[in-house]
Parts: sequence; C-alpha cells; structure tokens
Amino acid sequence: MRDRADGPPDILMVERAGVMAFAPGAMVFPGGRVDRGDHDLAQLLGLPDADEGAARIAAIRETIEEAALPIGFVRTPDAAAIAAIRASLAGGATIGEALATVGATLDLDALVPFARWRPDYSPVRRYDTRFYLAALPLDAPAPQVDGTENVRLCWSGAQAVLDDADAGRLSLIFPTRRNLERLAQFRSYAAAVAQARAFPVRVVVPWSETRDGEEYLCIPDDLGYPVTAERRDRVRRG
Repeated sequence: MRDRADGPPDILMVERAGVMAFAPGAMVFPGGRVDRGDHDLAQLLGLPDADEGAARIAAIRETIEEAALPIGFVRTPDAAAIAAIRASLAGGATIGEALATVGATLDLDALVPFARWRPDYSPVRRYDTRFYLAALPLDAPAPQVDGTENVRLCWSGAQAVLDDADAGRLSLIFPTRRNLERLAQFRSYAAAVAQARAFPVRVVVPWSETRDGEEYLCIPDDLGYPVTAERRDRVRRG
C-alpha cells in the first residue's frame, strides 16, 4: 500500500496474462506459490512458526519476481540490487542464495497478516492463500511488470479498482473483490493495519447458500469484510 496525502492509499495490482491456467486476465495482488527455498530459509532463520515464515518469505520473493518491488527488508535494496536478485531467482537460485548475492536482510515483521482464504472450488486445485499488508518503502524503486505471468501493473485505490470492475473495464475473482472491498474502508495504511490486528486471521472457506430463491457465495460476517455474499451467477472464481 502507498499512502496518499489527497485520498485513500493506493494498492499495487497486476493483471494476469491471458495464457495463465488460473485467473487469466484478472487483476490480482502480486503473489504466488511457496517453494522449497522459502521453507529452507525459514528453517535457517530459526523462525518459531516455519510455515508462517515461509509464507512471508514467499510473499517478498514473489513481489520481487512479479513487480521488482522490495518489501520486507531491513534496508531497502536499490534498483540494481533488485535486478540482481531477480536475475538470480530467474536463473534457479533460491531466495536465500539470491539475497546473499547483494547482502540483503529480510524484516518479516514488515508484513502484517490480513487474511487467509482456502476456497474449495475444485477437487483438482485448491488454494490456501495468505494475504499480507505491506507499506511501500519511501526509498523503493519504481515497480516493473515481469511481462510473463503478468502483463500490466498499476497503483490504484481499492474503490477505483472495484469501480472499474463494475464498469467492465477489468475482471476480479471472488477473493480479490472481497479483499478490495475491505481495503476500500481505509484512509491510510495505518488504519488498515489497525483493523487487521483487531480481527485475528481465521481461514475463510466460502460456501453456497440459497437466499430468496437465489444462490449466493458467502463468507463469514465477523472478519471485517463489509460485503459477505454475492450472487453466484455474478461470481468469477478463477
């Protein structure tokens, strides 16, 4: 998130490439899969919760890979260092090895747990996704789209993204829409963090429910989300 003096904070969003198997063409938050190297680094750091630590490390790594943006560092790497980390990762290095090439150190506490979703949409593919808040470092270099998994990136207020989706200018999947609606409530990064800490993370598993003869996809109403149901025929899930 990037605070603004003249309005609500901007959020970094990326557009998925049309050839991707999951959510092709959708606007999403930067992210991706936890890999073995993330787990290895979490164990090397001796973190008390290795799975949580690996997820935060993965969030940092994926944001670098997808947007060349450094979050969660003790000292913000410059553009040249980020390019070197990106190149090392693209060459097959683990995140630990890539960080060592530029002497960078992570600050995992800079990522604030916001939500965890486990949609049960398919017997073939099931996602367990952790969402984190992170403030844009003041000295961060400009983000750069990766041009492979994602074809576009932008900074935008959460409500502006929702408005564009409602107008048909972009596409959102169900979890992204619900989290943007929640983020649209905040006038600053600090306000988002305060609400995140007021609602301890609990796994969200959406379910179907019939209301007045219509089928809705629903989520719990006690986790800080202002919208907790959407008609199933209007939902994009992947």
